[in-house]
Amino acid sequence: MSRSTRPAPSSKVIADLHDAKSFIEDQFPVAKISQESFKERKAVQSQTLTGLGKWWGRKPLILVRAALLGLLMPASDDPLKDREVFLQLLTMDDEGMGRRRSKKIPNPRLVEELLRMPGSVQKRFLKEDGQTIKKLDREGAQKLQVLVFDRMPFSEKREYASRPEQIDGPSDQTWSNINAHLGTAASSLPELVEELGQRRFGSRPKVGDAFCGAGSIPFEAARLGCDAYGSDLSPVGTILTWASLNLVGGSEETAQKIREAQEKILHAVDEKVVEWGIETNEVGWRADAFLYCVEVKDPESGYHVPLLPSLLIGPSSGVVGHLVPDHGEKRFKVEIQWDATSQEQKTAKGIGTISSSRLVPPDGGPSTPIEVIRRGMRMWENEDIAPRPDDVFQERLYCIRWIETYSGEKGEERTRRHYRAPTAEDMAREAKVLKLLKERFPEWQKKGFIPNRRIEPGSKTDEPIRTRGWTYWHHLFTPRQLLLHGLLTEMTEEIGDTIEEKVAGLLGVGRCCNWNSRLMGWGVGAARESFAQTFYNQALNTLYNYGSKGLGLLEGVWYMRYDPQEIDSDSVVIPLDARQLEHKSHFWITDPPYADAINYEEITEFFLAWYGGRLPVLFPDWYADSKRALVVKGNDQGFRQAMVECYEKMVHHMPDNGMQIVMFTHQDARVWADLALILWAAGLRVTAAWCISTETDAVIKEGNYVQGTVLLVCRKRTEEEPVFLDEIAYKIEAEVREQLDSMTALEDDSDPNFADADYQLAAYAAALRILTERPIEEVDPAREIQRERSRGEVNPVEQMIVNAVKVACDHLVPKGIDREVWKTLSPMERFYLKGLEVEGHGELRSGVYQELARGFGAADYSALLASTKANQTRLKTATELGRRGLSGDGFAGSLLRQILFAIHSVGKNNEVKSGLDWFHTELPDYWNSREKIIHLLENLASTGGVRGLDHWTEDARSAALLAGAVRNDHV
Repeated sequence: MSRSTRPAPSSKVIADLHDAKSFIEDQFPVAKISQESFKERKAVQSQTLTGLGKWWGRKPLILVRAALLGLLMPASDDPLKDREVFLQLLTMDDEGMGRRRSKKIPNPRLVEELLRMPGSVQKRFLKEDGQTIKKLDREGAQKLQVLVFDRMPFSEKREYASRPEQIDGPSDQTWSNINAHLGTAASSLPELVEELGQRRFGSRPKVGDAFCGAGSIPFEAARLGCDAYGSDLSPVGTILTWASLNLVGGSEETAQKIREAQEKILHAVDEKVVEWGIETNEVGWRADAFLYCVEVKDPESGYHVPLLPSLLIGPSSGVVGHLVPDHGEKRFKVEIQWDATSQEQKTAKGIGTISSSRLVPPDGGPSTPIEVIRRGMRMWENEDIAPRPDDVFQERLYCIRWIETYSGEKGEERTRRHYRAPTAEDMAREAKVLKLLKERFPEWQKKGFIPNRRIEPGSKTDEPIRTRGWTYWHHLFTPRQLLLHGLLTEMTEEIGDTIEEKVAGLLGVGRCCNWNSRLMGWGVGAARESFAQTFYNQALNTLYNYGSKGLGLLEGVWYMRYDPQEIDSDSVVIPLDARQLEHKSHFWITDPPYADAINYEEITEFFLAWYGGRLPVLFPDWYADSKRALVVKGNDQGFRQAMVECYEKMVHHMPDNGMQIVMFTHQDARVWADLALILWAAGLRVTAAWCISTETDAVIKEGNYVQGTVLLVCRKRTEEEPVFLDEIAYKIEAEVREQLDSMTALEDDSDPNFADADYQLAAYAAALRILTERPIEEVDPAREIQRERSRGEVNPVEQMIVNAVKVACDHLVPKGIDREVWKTLSPMERFYLKGLEVEGHGELRSGVYQELARGFGAADYSALLASTKANQTRLKTATELGRRGLSGDGFAGSLLRQILFAIHSVGKNNEVKSGLDWFHTELPDYWNSREKIIHLLENLASTGGVRGLDHWTEDARSAALLAGAVRNDHV
């Protein structure tokens, strides 16, 4: 982008940024960044770094970009201008969204928006019927697209826009505005980062991540122009980070050479497979899928039974299996039918030989628990690559999917699929695969082409040991899979010339292992004929039926497809325990394994079984061990102490004006209290906190999963003068109120910056700012961290945080409720009214309602919920409450509960008088409470126009009618 003439800096710009307050310490447009993060996650395999290999916990790149720019950009005395410029940098402003517009808006949506415009505009674009777009030339069609796009809210615009990283940043005109405000002369984000870094630190910014995982933070930091450092205890996470910086961050030339090397490697393997004839049958068809199942001997009948949960094989192709007894062999043949009717498919789906972990014989004999059959199971040894003849669990190939290639009517090449039961020739090919593998097995293990490592017992790794007796990692793969993966590794070693090509090949094998193992299920979804990946979830659950991909199907995961970014920054990537850190950075951005349920060390060992033999060759200074004993995880005393040691190292290795962002995903006072102690003990003080929604629908379909990532912004603590707990209590309250007021001042109802959960989290953050500001006389963090706690114990820090949430809940009055009326309401009444507002914002997570209840002190709120399902939580309407809970203490005896019943009565009897009569007879203080009743009725009536509260439509109408009746009611 060419550099244009830059205007003189604004007088509001801070020239010396050495100790300047950062934008992210003052504000952060969390709603927009959450939506962009969500959009990036929904891209799934199209995300920039996911193509490198499977890993958990990658943070969205847009989140990292926003965090880094938020750290570097100073906060001026004009917060609205700061926000405008920040959104321009992220291309989240109107002009930036226009540049990102990349998808065509469909005609129905165009018509819908045109009908909201003046008649003159409608005549320009709509036919006389008022419902059909006119035939427009290219220019006219483009103008209509822009016109409608510009009127859309941000949340909808992003559906038709590229991700911020997919364009080259702000326009020249926008850069003029940015530079005028910041006093810079940049024409790109890296140039801006360089300038702001020089003014703050006297050099290009250095960004580090000591828990780098798969590398989102170092990669995005380097892409923005920072010098990047990444380390992780896991060498698997580390090599993914290295690949993000050196492969995805490499040049076009590097990318082309990698592609050519991958093609040569795959071609060489294909030649071997064709030469051996292990995937081609007698008529020239090539197999792309081999379906296997476990086979066991029924202790009741003595027959060998294939364990199949269902006999439906191909729902799209109409393929089912039939079990036919072979009395001579005392086993069951699996005959394949490929033209099954829908009814036959339905029947086959419901038939299986394994159900609820019990063998169900096809002949109708008594079932047997698998645990009983497993009693005779042996532990496999290193030399085992297939079951021995006398093993309890045998492996049975029961179906092969073949691809026939033929010429179409016009001579074009076409293909069709055939599902067939294996023939004698197919079984001979299986035997040949086993023979070929055995010939290579010792040498390949010695060279590290296939695994030779034991499976260490653990949370998830116990499963294959316990259920199948698999004790080495190569036991998780069929002979066919081991042969293909070993060939790919061998050819990578022979053909790859550069370290980049060899790493690309190694990661390609890793992706193949994830998509080609004995833990890979067949048939995902109602009408799918495909394989699930091994790590569909974190479990290493063994399966009764599974598949093996032919080389043709592996091609899709072998190739590493990405757009090279050509990063021009210095970077350092090493496997390292964070407690051994020696690298200095201006900013540390980390996503630590806080109370983490992800067993990174076990996932590391799965991939390290394949990488371990090659890593020391490629990176002589790296170790090839999971370092399981050093893993920082959990939530006990040992974990807290380890976290302090990690963060002490980072504090020691950053300048006095350096900053940190700590990411984590919890909304619990005790967790926040622990974190406060950890950060305090490490020498940090919290200056801000923001919550970004980072999870996609696919991740949060079921269960009350955390949907957000909290960003805690920290600086070094410099205050050493201690303070007493009773001194800071009022400070926390004032800090909470100030924080909430500053957020609401920036809010825009038509384009919100914050979600309801952000206000709750703001209370936690405000409390942490005060609690970590200086030493507390009555609290010794080191002692608290090391002390074992009794069940239910609430320490002073935790109590302070709980109180902060209560202050926030009291301060955040629902829109439309008078503050003086709010003060008179009981905790349960406040919970209900605030919960109704939250529901109207589309917030359906049960955790949010739990947090509200905790803040208001609403002890028993479950009776007020119409649904308690995760991500479907909502309150009961007046009608749904009905007569239940109309007397007693708490909510039952409250004025709001009587109002809700009166609303229900109006709707039920279809007359306002019934509600008015209820007030007259049941409310002794009716006339003194009349204005309050009207106020609450009008608030409930307003729900009728809120999207997402459609279930309130009738009750809202009744509330409006009743409000009018009470207003006109006179003695």
